[in-house]
Amino acid sequence: MNKKLAIEITNLNKSYDDVEAVRGIDLKINKGEFYGLLGPNGAGKSTTINSITSLVKPSKGNIKIFEKDIEENFRFARSKVGIAQQEVSQDWFFPLEQLLYFQAGFYGVTRPNAKERIDYILDKLGLSAHKNKKMRELSGGMKRRLQIAKALVHDPEIIILDEPTAGVDVELRHDLWTYLQELHRDGKTILLTTHYIDEAELLCERVGIIDNGKLIVEDSVDNLKKLVNKSSIVIHLKNDIYDINFLGGFDYHISEKKVYIQTESPNLDLPKIILKFSEASINIEDVHIPQTSLEDVFLDLTGRKIND
Repeated sequence: MNKKLAIEITNLNKSYDDVEAVRGIDLKINKGEFYGLLGPNGAGKSTTINSITSLVKPSKGNIKIFEKDIEENFRFARSKVGIAQQEVSQDWFFPLEQLLYFQAGFYGVTRPNAKERIDYILDKLGLSAHKNKKMRELSGGMKRRLQIAKALVHDPEIIILDEPTAGVDVELRHDLWTYLQELHRDGKTILLTTHYIDEAELLCERVGIIDNGKLIVEDSVDNLKKLVNKSSIVIHLKNDIYDINFLGGFDYHISEKKVYIQTESPNLDLPKIILKFSEASINIEDVHIPQTSLEDVFLDLTGRKIND
């Protein structure tokens, strides 16, 4: 049985004058899925999500929300999606609670019906004590929380978050991660753009890596890591060493007091390697088996680090 698609993008292209921001992206996100678009700044992440919400008009391509074209069914599409932009919107004249009532009104939610929802979101995002403050009185982290609150106020089925934790402190990042995981458990479809490796690995069921306006690969985090053959063991020694021919068939290199040993099965080969060092009377101080990360995948696919 095929899963119902929440978002379907076909051959999305967007150019600004002679700059191609997005070049032929195809993307399908299932209902209830937590999907991450991972890539550096300027890769095309924001242009892609702004196209989904009609904030950007594509040069070419087609986008559907729950199998309905977003241009032919504009009101339907907008009612199903909430977006928290990377850029913090500014409105200096009203307290943040009033701004949420305005936002609810944009989606046809009456003030009496919006009250319970707004009170709930203010509480969940730690904004209740600040609800009467105006924008200029909020910290950067509070402004970021307000952006997310505005995206959630009409209780959308699809939540799009553009770099939601960029520039915020560690505590707020972790609080937002916990809440996003809760929303996912409640069945919300979440599309997250980020350039934080740990964020994508922790939260997302599937990740698409985007670079130079193209979606170059997508899969589960575990499957993406399998694309990179980076299996090794790092042996930390107590003393300098210059020759370890006793390792036999293993490829290795030495840097200071560390020996880097290449192996396809580090967990299986580790006992044999330690035995060889012991038989050679070489003292080991520590052993480390590096774990492949999405950073390694990005580096392997593009030849550079994600934040270069």
